Amino acid sequence: MELKLAVLIDGDNIPSAYLKEMMEEIAKYGNPTIKRIYGDWTKPHLTKWKNILLENAITPIQQYGYTTGKNATDSAMIIDAMDILYSEKVNGFCLVSSDSDFTRLATRLREAGMQVFGIGEKKTPNPFIVACDKFIYIEILKNQNQNDALESNENITASKNTVDKITPQVIKLISSTISDLEDDDGWAFLGDVGSLLQKKQPNFDSGNFGFQKLTPLISSINAFEIDKRENAKGRFKLVYVRIKEAPAPKSKDSKKRK
Repeated sequence: MELKLAVLIDGDNIPSAYLKEMMEEIAKYGNPTIKRIYGDWTKPHLTKWKNILLENAITPIQQYGYTTGKNATDSAMIIDAMDILYSEKVNGFCLVSSDSDFTRLATRLREAGMQVFGIGEKKTPNPFIVACDKFIYIEILKNQNQNDALESNENITASKNTVDKITPQVIKLISSTISDLEDDDGWAFLGDVGSLLQKKQPNFDSGNFGFQKLTPLISSINAFEIDKRENAKGRFKLVYVRIKEAPAPKSKDSKKRK
């Protein structure tokens, strides 16, 4: 069943230049039936948003700042989210913000059985990231769109200033996940590996490392091996992955014979 999503955007906290990529990404996960953006539209810094809201059928919600230094936009967005939750019109939320103030909201929505997607900049505090089922960095979305316009190679890498390095910690995370799912021969279905990685680390995304899919990311790491198997039910092959066995250390006797 396709998810019906409520998309709530913190206009004070997200650049308008990313809207096209954000809406295309959201469409991958469900149907955005409610689309609202919050901010004080009397402020000049929100002018750029006004020109693109009609094109994307997003409803602007006016929220005046009551006092200096307090973010009334956050409160309005949280109240609306709870109203939508109790209306039972959706079964998922997409919270677009880089603000950790929405951490408790994301947690509460998930407690109510909602699927919660977060979208924000890389500066987003970790508590908000891990409170979501999946968290997507908007810098990666913008970069992927630029790459798609240049060529359609599956293994394109993103620009150096936005791509995360594949660190030993990343390899350890993938290895432990494979170990959690492996069969007696050490193989794990890659689809299950991807799902568990997402649960362990909601902001884990192949795009963060410059790859459009998980398969080329795994293939680029020498610690793992891939096996593509025939699928009797369809034309797509089933992809399995396992940890490569470390080469056996040479014995002292073999060294002496040399």
